[in-house]
Amino acid sequence: MKSIYPKICALTVYCGSQRVEDSVYDQAATELAGILAANDITLVYGGSGIGTMKVLADAMLSQGGKVVGVFTKSLREEYLHPGLTETIVVENLAARKAEMIRRCDAMVALPGSFGTLDELFDAVAMRKMHSGGHHHPIGVLNVNEYFDDLLAFLAHTIDVGYTSESDTELIIAESRPAALLDRLNATV
Repeated sequence: MKSIYPKICALTVYCGSQRVEDSVYDQAATELAGILAANDITLVYGGSGIGTMKVLADAMLSQGGKVVGVFTKSLREEYLHPGLTETIVVENLAARKAEMIRRCDAMVALPGSFGTLDELFDAVAMRKMHSGGHHHPIGVLNVNEYFDDLLAFLAHTIDVGYTSESDTELIIAESRPAALLDRLNATV
């Protein structure tokens, strides 16, 4: 089957290592995994076998998708997902973020906490760099309006004068996985 997202061969996904009570987040991760697997898009993620990260990886693997986990030596080994297509162990979080960016054509943040936000903003900062950065499109899957306050804060940074509108436009936000992948694929 030919991919409907021909410009995206690998997608890096940042997401939470915690499970939350509202199943809408797991459903979104599962829906995203289904689209990726159906279009032969490799998932690149943090390699964890817990939380939303596990839900995403398990959904990909159960549908025959390829999953690359980039795991750090500083994390407990029992957190590593045991069944990935490929596992890469790196020295630290900085190396993990760099490897995840190096291996993808686009990036998406699902709902998560500090680690997810760190990875998202690191990707945006690297994209802004004129030397040594990347050119991959970056999106947030705004499940259940999870990122609305963050997007409002970014608009506030424009109003204050710290951020340009073109910089905040580097983050593409959509509430449905297919719509987000459509927009990312159009900007690769």
